[in-house]
Amino acid sequence: MRIADIRSRLAATGAKPLHAERMLRAWTHGLPLDHGPVPAADYFPATVRSELPSLGAELDALAQVRTEHPAADGSLRLLVGLADGQTVESVLLPRDGVCVSTQVGCAVGCSFCMTGRSGLLRQLGSAEIVAQVVLARRRRKVSKVVFMGMGEPAHNMDNVLDAIELLGTAGGIGHKNLVFSTVGDRRVFERLPQGKVRPALALSLHTTRAELRVQLLPKAQAIDPAELIELADAYSRATGYPVQYQWTLLEGINDDDGELDAIVRLLKGKYAVMNFIPYNEVEGPGFRRPSRERCEAMTLHLYRHGILAKLRQSAGQDIDGGCGQLRARSLAVAAPC
Repeated sequence: MRIADIRSRLAATGAKPLHAERMLRAWTHGLPLDHGPVPAADYFPATVRSELPSLGAELDALAQVRTEHPAADGSLRLLVGLADGQTVESVLLPRDGVCVSTQVGCAVGCSFCMTGRSGLLRQLGSAEIVAQVVLARRRRKVSKVVFMGMGEPAHNMDNVLDAIELLGTAGGIGHKNLVFSTVGDRRVFERLPQGKVRPALALSLHTTRAELRVQLLPKAQAIDPAELIELADAYSRATGYPVQYQWTLLEGINDDDGELDAIVRLLKGKYAVMNFIPYNEVEGPGFRRPSRERCEAMTLHLYRHGILAKLRQSAGQDIDGGCGQLRARSLAVAAPC
């Protein structure tokens, strides 16, 4: 379901735009559809009120929690069931954030990621994306949404941008706290500046070497990392938000001094934050995370060269909750022997 479908459904009942906006505002905050300062009986036409229970049930069915997995770091991973029986993952993050999925599966096929192993199964509608935020808000305060779960947002651009616009308006989330995460696609840099709500940008870089990037992200759009950084920096200057570069640290692959020197050369003077993320080893074979000492040394090296760098851990590592793992385990359990 798309947000446009909800609006059309409401219009068919006689709802005016102001009625639809009130209901969408209530829904995106995890509240009953008739919530508002004026009693529903005095605000909505009778034809609209009669449809509220069935519409509420439809919206609740868009995304329902199958299982919950709390972690020691304060995060809460959710395996979310969709109306057609497919599942995706959402993560309630410490400090009032939520990470949502935009696709069932993913077509990029990053070699170190569990999600991409099944390929792309289908796109999520804009309402299904927002419904994950609604689930989160019914559990915790949410003031930040990152589109960094299962899927590549650039491959579902229309639905993701519609969700961003609703969350940044009726949803009341600050635009810099809506984070569009991508491996890099020219359409991102064409479309994001045109939106009513312009989100912050997170760019999965992982390497400065074009040939290694092809190996790690085999189906990502072929753009040289240096050009990607220039495109991202132009967007950051236009919005006033720093680019958040994501770099999964893989021992012996992208943790050497040559990569560090190239990062310094490419990011020097850029409005950027480098997030180093040690590889979650349970995601798949063939890779290992560098030692803690090496990860800290890389972070310190960038800091000494004037580049803001942070060493992050993937949420939920103690529950084997890397993106795609909950879904993979649920499918394995459901499969016949």
